[in-house]
Amino acid sequence: MQEFVVCGGKKLYGEAEIRGAKNSVLPVMAAAVLSKEECVLERVPLLEDVFVMCELLRSYGVKIRFEGSTMFIDSAGIKPAQPDEEFCKRVRASSLLFAPLLHRLEIVSLPVPGGCAIGARPLDYHLNAFGAMGAEVLDCGSKIILRASGLRGKEICLDFPSVGATENIMMAAALAYGTTVIRNAAREPEIVDLAAFLNKMGACITGAGCSVITVEGVNSLHGTVHRVIPDRIELATLMTAVAMTGGDCLFRGADAQTSSAVIAKLRESGISILEYEEGLRVIAYQRPRSVDIISMPYPGFPTDMQPQMMAMQTVASGISVITETVFENRFRHIAEMQRFGAKIKNIGNKALVFGREYLRGAVVEASDLRAGAALLLMAMAAEGESVVKNAVLIDRGYQQIEKLLSSLGADIIRNGFDE
Repeated sequence: MQEFVVCGGKKLYGEAEIRGAKNSVLPVMAAAVLSKEECVLERVPLLEDVFVMCELLRSYGVKIRFEGSTMFIDSAGIKPAQPDEEFCKRVRASSLLFAPLLHRLEIVSLPVPGGCAIGARPLDYHLNAFGAMGAEVLDCGSKIILRASGLRGKEICLDFPSVGATENIMMAAALAYGTTVIRNAAREPEIVDLAAFLNKMGACITGAGCSVITVEGVNSLHGTVHRVIPDRIELATLMTAVAMTGGDCLFRGADAQTSSAVIAKLRESGISILEYEEGLRVIAYQRPRSVDIISMPYPGFPTDMQPQMMAMQTVASGISVITETVFENRFRHIAEMQRFGAKIKNIGNKALVFGREYLRGAVVEASDLRAGAALLLMAMAAEGESVVKNAVLIDRGYQQIEKLLSSLGADIIRNGFDE
């Protein structure tokens, strides 16, 4: 098992480039399968989840190659397959292959997807939509089978603005006969990016970024070149790292608009964030003030930043209340945070955080991707040496994060081996 060894107490200074968004590149990779022509993706983050998705696609005969951070996807020779169940369990985004494979192969059989254990993320919204659009849906417990010789446009109203369901329905509707209207659609920037990619391929999608998305089905999609949007969660994690350790950093390529909820909370806590044409500069020369957080679907505060923001509250001055409304198991990191000496009281979906001026080094283990990032930030802010185990979970969403943070002045090394 790989782990990060951190010597805390180092302030962060310098510049870093924000990489492509994990939560955008995965659905875009899936959508590329809708075309028989080659698609080229630029600014692809070299992440564990991306590599797993590559292997899933290759199992269906899709050809993928890299030139640095540029990915070339050729699905002309796609064929039926039984993908490795372990791969599907490792990445939640395997569920995004349902719509593209259904259009290309007319039948798809996939193991139930996995991902981080942060709470129930049922596929009901996805499967109900496919059924409404004319697909035969068989839920076999550990495996889901879809069959359809063609999909029909439909008006679909989601009970919850699910990002994955919105993405799957958009991809299904792009080549469906007629018009599809998605009501209560997810509004995340990654939805907008996927729609932009599909439209470059020849799709007809309007309303992405709003709660109602309309898709006029077309007969075919062609290849294209697309640059993945910057990762707003990587940016927010790095900004929070500066806020916790102190320092002055410029993050090039950062998009202030898509990170507005996090920026607002950081500014409320006393952190200076300056907007430049080339990116965002974060200046933290004093201890942050406590702020209350409620995680919500976009444009609210992102649940993917709740653990990192809780980490910041452990060293802030005052008492904060963190409320998690999206995933019921996203407080699993509290017990590990307490090993640093953090004072946190969990009551249902709320956590009361009593800020401390100092944390002590500890040995902790990541339970999921964002929890791992939060523990790494605490290790950087703590006095003495810390060890954050299960580094592979952090690798799922951050490309060589130890090198990135070290380039800004952090003292982090990676130890261990791949199992």
